Amino acid sequence: MTINESHQRFLQVLMSHGILEDSATRALHKHCCDVHKVHYMHDKLDDFGGVINNHLQPLFMQVRKGTDENSGQRYYALVNLAENEVTKMALDYAENELELFRKTMDLIIDSDNGFASSTNILNLADQLQTKKIKKKEAEQLLQSFVQEKWLIEKDGEYSLHLRCIMEMEHYIQTTYQDIVKTCNICHNIAIQGQICENCGIKIHLSCVGKYFRGHAEPRCPQCSDPWMQEIPRLSQTDTQIPSTSQKAPPRPGRRNNASVATRSRR
Repeated sequence: MTINESHQRFLQVLMSHGILEDSATRALHKHCCDVHKVHYMHDKLDDFGGVINNHLQPLFMQVRKGTDENSGQRYYALVNLAENEVTKMALDYAENELELFRKTMDLIIDSDNGFASSTNILNLADQLQTKKIKKKEAEQLLQSFVQEKWLIEKDGEYSLHLRCIMEMEHYIQTTYQDIVKTCNICHNIAIQGQICENCGIKIHLSCVGKYFRGHAEPRCPQCSDPWMQEIPRLSQTDTQIPSTSQKAPPRPGRRNNASVATRSRR
């Protein structure tokens, strides 16, 4: 199938947002087909995305599906699959900014809960090997990582955004292969989640909620010990249909489409 104006509009909107929740993506699919008078089939979103991906392949980019670790909601994101150093480094950030991001990833993935406190991250800014970053500048940099959907922030603590996990999956698995865990239920990378106190397996919160739903006495699927942690109740959140107008551009000197980290872990 040949790419047409509906595919181009879809790609432009997804690129401007970076990542969209499943229902918003499906609404966008319908909108693009309606606007350009293309036959719309509600169950053919993956085929529609496949046409786009065929044309993106030479650019090492892809429209990819992912699932939020906590809510279990599905998202679609435009990710960069290129593995070369040029694409994933200083074109987006200065070397000391990249170093702070890599060290932030170290803290997050080394932690038990998948979060790193702002205090611990800011303390690293004064210990960089490349060039130290002032505290105020580091705070602004963290906010930039959040705005560009590389990190998420909750109550002063930071974790990896789903978009970051989707785009940097290979990097995470390779760099942190000795410590990163995969969810025992869905077998995807588990940054956040609950851990069995006996055997140490990790399960996404959303997978915990689904797997143990209706179980009066939940037990670990690996070792059968009682699951001692609270079982989360999953709830659906409302999402807005994205506008087809362009969002404000990222801060000067930044591109909003390439991976951020990429050298070997320090």
